[in-house]
Amino acid sequence: MINRREPLEVRYGPWALVTGASEGIGRSFAAALAQQGFHLVLVARRSHLLEALADNLTQAHGTQCEVLAADLSTAEGVAEVLDRTARHDVGLVVCSAGFGTAGCFLEGDIGEELDMLRVNCGASTALSWGFGRRFKSRGRGGLILLSSIVAFQGVPRSAHYAATKSYVQTLAEGLRAEWADRGIDVLAVAPGPVATGFARRAGLTMGRAENPDVVAAESLNALGRRGTARPGLLAKVLGYSLAMTPRWGRIRIMAMVMRGMTKHHAA
Repeated sequence: MINRREPLEVRYGPWALVTGASEGIGRSFAAALAQQGFHLVLVARRSHLLEALADNLTQAHGTQCEVLAADLSTAEGVAEVLDRTARHDVGLVVCSAGFGTAGCFLEGDIGEELDMLRVNCGASTALSWGFGRRFKSRGRGGLILLSSIVAFQGVPRSAHYAATKSYVQTLAEGLRAEWADRGIDVLAVAPGPVATGFARRAGLTMGRAENPDVVAAESLNALGRRGTARPGLLAKVLGYSLAMTPRWGRIRIMAMVMRGMTKHHAA
């Protein structure tokens, strides 16, 4: 049985995989895990950013880092991650790769929307299955999937992104219950706005945003203790206040929020 008072590296270790590790939340997870003693497989598309991060973590913590540049919107990229990690005893996986879109769905690019579906949902599913089988054989493991505060209702002007995060949230909840007696901990992380490159790519104007280091720290502390983490004060306030509102009301509230965050699109 897993002792949840043990350090994470002892509980799951010795290696951890972090996707989307080149910036933002993924980079913060990588730094936090290196500090806790994990060796790391760092995955993202931009190898130069991964190499720089790997050098920093090795110098700061003596961490062994393997860099893997892969496009998780492709089956080949996901397969490469599973293949290249087979020689490591990976005990913890953080699926933080992902991106969002915002604005009127009919005015978006369908190619980008389908890429988002493949990364946010397809890659998370394939990696959960692949590493879940390895964790089953090991008798222990940890899986962190990145959900969002928008996962709990439809969100006009970010309808498809919210739908992908709803998928991730539901997947994590189901796997947590299904794998509980196998020694595998699963956590959905549902942050609010976070200060990363996400808003720039999605075309959003954000006001207050959480530090990604807070997201990583609170999530790792929640792993094995809760099914869903809402890291940061804003995520907790929004999450619990919206939970008291009927679903149709939450949709209206999110419509007003997104209208403000995307009003520059019209200009």
